[in-house]
Amino acid sequence: MNDISWDFYRTFLAVLRLGSLSAAARELGLTQPTVGRHIDALEEAVGYQLFTRSQQGLLPTEPALAMKPYAENLAITAAAMQRLASGEIGTVRGTVRISASEVIGVEVLPPILAALQDEYPGLELELSLSDSLEDLLRRESDIAVRMTSPAQGALVTRHIGEIPLGLYAHRRYLDRHGVPQSPEDLATHRLIGFDRRTAFVRAAADRIRMTSPAFPDIENIRWSYRADNNLAQLAAIRGGVGIGICQVGIARRDPDLIRVLPDVFELPLDTWVAMHENLKSSPRWRVTFDALTKGLLDYVRG
Repeated sequence: MNDISWDFYRTFLAVLRLGSLSAAARELGLTQPTVGRHIDALEEAVGYQLFTRSQQGLLPTEPALAMKPYAENLAITAAAMQRLASGEIGTVRGTVRISASEVIGVEVLPPILAALQDEYPGLELELSLSDSLEDLLRRESDIAVRMTSPAQGALVTRHIGEIPLGLYAHRRYLDRHGVPQSPEDLATHRLIGFDRRTAFVRAAADRIRMTSPAFPDIENIRWSYRADNNLAQLAAIRGGVGIGICQVGIARRDPDLIRVLPDVFELPLDTWVAMHENLKSSPRWRVTFDALTKGLLDYVRG
């Protein structure tokens, strides 16, 4: 096992990710027979079959899935060694992949990241926007902005605080339909919400029951306008469709977004920045982590 070439592990990870020898060969700049020989040699060394063939391509076996995190740690170490050898350590350049929710990524992060790249022109940023959680330990992203406390170990985390959400409507909508004065008045208004009950919606409903007991249970509300995308809901609020949930910090920038029932409804979102602890010594990841932390703290504080 000690004599296994790192190239074999790199090939293994490529085949695991792409599902075929040919695709892995194209990515690695190798021939398909060479990729096949790498996998054969690795299987012989570890004593297990790592892939089975199917109509969908090469499928990993249980030993392959068990070996994946260790191979990924080797990849992180190899990348660090390469940076050291090339003199990259101590300079801020290269790529950092950031994951965040769609609303945070579109509405909040751009000015933070623009200032960061102004300061470090050699820094390249990738933004992965999704309301699902990417796995930092498996390096699906380098740094994550999360609306829940990170549960994984081996992470460097910074608690940003709570981002408050409220009920908002565009001035045009309220001019046409009036301003609700009580939760009961909402029954006569168009409400913007989710089209399905996701884990996030259920968690938000539980939090609202604690923070806004006078507000109707959002799991039982009949939304007049439903979307599975937070950005689409925000666009609907701005478009005058109805009343919906919006971050207070975003609405604060637009004088035409009016808060509704502020004493009745508030939803605080706990916010964190996290990255793998192996990345904290690299300048590009460290300065990005620090910039996100400072920028989001400023945003939360208003």
